[in-house]
Amino acid sequence: MIIVNTKFDGGSIIPVDISDPKTLTFKIRNDTNSHFAQWFYFQLSNVRYKQLSIRFSELGKTAYPEGWENYSICISYNNINWWRIPTKFDGDNLIFQIAPDVNTVYFAYFEPYSYARHVKLIAYANSSSPYVKHEIIGQTHEGRNIDLLTVGKPKASHKIWIIARQHPGETMAEYFMEGLIHRLINWQDPVSRTLLTNTIFYLVPNMNPDGAYLGNLRVNSVGANLNREWITPSLEKSPEVFYTRQRMLETGVDMFFDIHGDEAIPYVFTSGCEHLPSYSEKQRKLDELFKKYMLRVNPDYQIKEGYVKGQFKDEQMSLATCWVGDHFDCFAQTLEMPFKDNDNLPDQKTGWSGERSYIFGQSLLTTINLMLNRPDLPVG
Repeated sequence: MIIVNTKFDGGSIIPVDISDPKTLTFKIRNDTNSHFAQWFYFQLSNVRYKQLSIRFSELGKTAYPEGWENYSICISYNNINWWRIPTKFDGDNLIFQIAPDVNTVYFAYFEPYSYARHVKLIAYANSSSPYVKHEIIGQTHEGRNIDLLTVGKPKASHKIWIIARQHPGETMAEYFMEGLIHRLINWQDPVSRTLLTNTIFYLVPNMNPDGAYLGNLRVNSVGANLNREWITPSLEKSPEVFYTRQRMLETGVDMFFDIHGDEAIPYVFTSGCEHLPSYSEKQRKLDELFKKYMLRVNPDYQIKEGYVKGQFKDEQMSLATCWVGDHFDCFAQTLEMPFKDNDNLPDQKTGWSGERSYIFGQSLLTTINLMLNRPDLPVG
């Protein structure tokens, strides 16, 4: 008998019919207290040498149906090493086949990033450098810590905030943060060492630990989409944003990045504040400089594909990047990585992956360092 298991950190799927290995059928579960549905992560057992045909049904009702087009599913035998297999999508059903040579297989929308790994990342950073200070700036509705890592000297000239996983199913964002943090606290790295002479980083690797643990794509435990809460966050609905925003108002912000993943667009790209009435000449020059340097630093980045101009017009000020950029008149960007692959540099085996996200996070520090060494364009 085939067994389905989701009773672990981030697990999520609804079995519809698993009686026949040749026609296993599942549905995507809605996020907690929400209509959003896209994330899945589950374990199948007792499947060794069986010819499995798996179907996800009713995908036309999910949050991003276009996200299933040309999508390859993430597979693992050990819940550590992940690879991709292709699928077929007909507009409502996603179908794929596999014949495992092990008895247990894991499937996920993207490589999971567990809460246990998050806790380990915080502990490692806190104990590995005298330049790191760990603060718990608040707690979620379910009592999980909202962790802030402060890296650098308190009286530094430049204050840079980087947050990730407002949308908890965008796990590539915390792989990105892990890479950035590991490099930033490595005193042997000349870029990091240079940055920390006059820059202080405020890092929130996981803005939505409840949603991440519950296996949600977009929302926290009470159903709030945190990246629509930045105008008037509340302790009742969005304590994660409330506490982070409060801390930003105390420290000030000279540069800001909000790290995400996009379900449909198979490229790495950024989206800034250029559509806001308050968009300043300083912001424009820094945006151009960032693109110029990032294109040179990491070929995974590109500027041709991305969001349509005005796509978030009706809700723009409730987004973190727009609120921060407007309030502090600073360089602010949303950085998006794909759930699928980077079509400019495709990898058939892994698609876009946790490792590529990790490397991209490290490369961001090179770009920031180049920007801060332009005296003609002060960041602060």
